[in-house]
Amino acid sequence: MKHIMKNKLIPVFTMLGLLAASSCTNLEPDLSKGTVSVAPNQSGGAPKAPSISSVYEILNGMAGNQGNWFAMNEHSTDEIMGPTRGTDWDDFGTWRRLHLHTWAPDHNQVTDTWNFLNGALFQTTLIAETSTDARTKAEGQFLRAYFRWITCDLYGQVQTRPATAAANAIPEVLSRSAAIDAVIAELEASIANLPTYDGTNRAVATKEAAYTLLAKAYLNKAVYKGDPTKPAGPFTFAAADMNQVIKYCNLVSANPVLKLDSYYWDNFKWDNGKTSSENIFVRKNEFDARAGGGTGLRWQTSQSWHYNQAPSSWNGFVTLSEFYDSFEDGDIRKGDKLEGFTDKVGANAGFLVGQAYGPVNPNNRKAPGVIGDPIDKLYDRSGNPLVFTRRASIFFNGEASGIRVNKFPLDPATINDGAWGSTNEFPFLRFADVRLMKAEAILRGGSDAETALSIVNEIRENRKASKLGSIKLSDILAERGRELYLEGHRRTDMVRFGVFNNPVEERAVTSDAYKCVYPIPTVSLSSNPNLKQNFGY
Repeated sequence: MKHIMKNKLIPVFTMLGLLAASSCTNLEPDLSKGTVSVAPNQSGGAPKAPSISSVYEILNGMAGNQGNWFAMNEHSTDEIMGPTRGTDWDDFGTWRRLHLHTWAPDHNQVTDTWNFLNGALFQTTLIAETSTDARTKAEGQFLRAYFRWITCDLYGQVQTRPATAAANAIPEVLSRSAAIDAVIAELEASIANLPTYDGTNRAVATKEAAYTLLAKAYLNKAVYKGDPTKPAGPFTFAAADMNQVIKYCNLVSANPVLKLDSYYWDNFKWDNGKTSSENIFVRKNEFDARAGGGTGLRWQTSQSWHYNQAPSSWNGFVTLSEFYDSFEDGDIRKGDKLEGFTDKVGANAGFLVGQAYGPVNPNNRKAPGVIGDPIDKLYDRSGNPLVFTRRASIFFNGEASGIRVNKFPLDPATINDGAWGSTNEFPFLRFADVRLMKAEAILRGGSDAETALSIVNEIRENRKASKLGSIKLSDILAERGRELYLEGHRRTDMVRFGVFNNPVEERAVTSDAYKCVYPIPTVSLSSNPNLKQNFGY
């Protein structure tokens, strides 16, 4: 396979860089851009604070990467998996181990993500603790809280040390319980000096982004406050916490700029920066001439589509058939013909199963076509009809095994150049998530004039799905899956609902409960004696 995934390196506490994420084609990091300096100042003291814009660029390592944070939150769930096709996508078993819940402290993506997050915490601490500008300081606080929350959620421990600490100072470690308290306190402290969301500032911290993250912190607080030897629960959700979720969700909803978009795919397609009325906090994906394209979401198509689709892609990840079957026909989140896209590319938005269509090379039906070629049935590299099957194996597959996904439709105008210039933005926080968090909080004991059923049915009606007659907690989890798939939420949701360890397609047995938290990497334990390995590892 010929495509190269470009990754950015974010420095960690005493490191100049970190290991790049694995891809099926290139395991080497891209050192040409995106590195934020952590060199000490000329007087030999603590590192100088980076610019706030360069700190936001750290998010590229999440929005622009098919592995690490994304893989740990998605491949470990019932949404997607990375099937091996011959030697393609074997990658020393990195994707299989995530799906099968057989990772260990030496797993490459567990280590890389830990390094990435600690680098982000180092940079955001410099902003949060040294900036003299009130807004910049607040943005640094929000970003540090965001990365602390992710670290707390994945690993159950968060390293911390002051910005003024010596370069060789050993970080202290916050327990999971202390970490979520710190996240909540810092977000609450940041709000006063953050701007109000107005639609144009979705790529920076706003009050509404802080409210959304606070709602998420309180919704998951019972998980983080639980017994660290029982990370799978059971959990006790306090009514007071659920009322905090509702309070912050209502503050987001009070902003008239934010509302459910009239068309679901406006939130994800190539012009979502202009069309979405839901995306609260995103990583902008602007064309970078030096990089030869955009900075983010080409991988969303590349990791799933077949070589002979347009753009020619990497034939990798698939959606599990049981997850696909959770959508009813007619629900546009399952699939929809997209104006200005399907007629040129041949594929719909959503999931792709059965005979694949696309531009056909008039001189060689076994080779990929380009935009402008006639749309027809596609063939695989052996000349057989390209028919995506419902099922795939985690171990042995043909070219067409598995249901493919098109969550972020790429700009057709860029596809003949590989679609690297498509400007889709990745939404880390979205309004539909806010609404579903509120519905869940009501069912878990919170109080509000709205009902959980009315909230969920509002979303389902908007997405052309039939209304529910009644609702229970398991319906909320299912609806969150249908609404938020491939946005990085699924593992957190499944843990909170107590089903993360349940068998799924291609993982027939219940996994160990301690797998609800990832291990601390072996190398990190040896470098910081304040870290202790998580229970079970």
